[in-house]
Amino acid sequence: MLKQFYNVIGVMSGTSLDGVDLAHIHFTVDSNDWKFEIIEAETVGYPLEWFNKLKNAVQFSEFELVELNEEYTKLLSEIISSFISKNKITNLDAVCSHGHTILHQPQNGYTLQIGNLSEIAQWTNQRVVCDFRVQDVKLGGQGAPLVPIGDQILFDEFNYSLNLGGFSNVSFAENDARIAFDISPVNTVLNFYANQMGLTYDDKGAFSKSGKLDSLLFDELNSLPFYALSHPKSLGFEFVKETILPLIDKYALVRADKMHTFTVHVAFQIANALSRKKGKLLITGGGAYNDFLVEQIQCFLPEMEIVIPDKKIVEFKEALIFALLGVLKLRGEINVLSSVTGAQYDHSSGEVY
Repeated sequence: MLKQFYNVIGVMSGTSLDGVDLAHIHFTVDSNDWKFEIIEAETVGYPLEWFNKLKNAVQFSEFELVELNEEYTKLLSEIISSFISKNKITNLDAVCSHGHTILHQPQNGYTLQIGNLSEIAQWTNQRVVCDFRVQDVKLGGQGAPLVPIGDQILFDEFNYSLNLGGFSNVSFAENDARIAFDISPVNTVLNFYANQMGLTYDDKGAFSKSGKLDSLLFDELNSLPFYALSHPKSLGFEFVKETILPLIDKYALVRADKMHTFTVHVAFQIANALSRKKGKLLITGGGAYNDFLVEQIQCFLPEMEIVIPDKKIVEFKEALIFALLGVLKLRGEINVLSSVTGAQYDHSSGEVY
């Protein structure tokens, strides 16, 4: 008989490179009715050396990536072990870890999340469920986004669940199926320009708000072919590096105008991606704190009720849902939806070590 209570840790590292998110979660399930409680949660920032390594890893050789994967798995193991020790967590069912995405090229049948080597179980002395994306890509899927099944199970009272992280992605129900896709880059771009000013990020979007809209750049961003593609579709940092940043930087604009225009572009694309323009929209991820971005989304969606939940859910929703994906894997239940990723069929993804 399947258990009704799970004591797990969810671990997530996003493309915006804020750090490693860890959340200690209690799940209870009764007749497919899931409840959760986030007990402790923390973001462990990357040391500058690791921040730079991860930022530049898209250019690494195959040999360098193998070495990086080993080093990062060790680092992640240390961070997880420290979190467990500090919070005196015992009797865990599993640590459910996403790892960190370095390359995401589903069109070439390839995705790489480092930190998912089998040694992680040995180094943390825990059962670990990880490497959730590879199987989906092998089945012809995008390998992303994977969070929507968690939206369906844990947040179904909302018409739309929007995550504003390194990229924006949305999840919603349509014709009795869960639909989800990446919409656009967000913090991967805004943080890039904030970093040039010696800032980690643009606090509340205040600097971006101070700029002006450049209509030519705005129109050219909106005309990028990706936005016209139908779902399923997903984005990786390669798109930012090879397409978005060169496009923005060919315009001789001050940084505030670049960031202002890009923020309005993100809001426009989010509004454009939602088939119904009214209902309840849940916003989570670091971008939920970007007041200027949220204001712009509301401007483009005046009839939408925007809900920003409590701090733990805003900051740790992805860690929460990867914890759920791990539990579903342990139960032998579906944790990836083909309606979302485009894979051949729904499946239960991940490796258990």
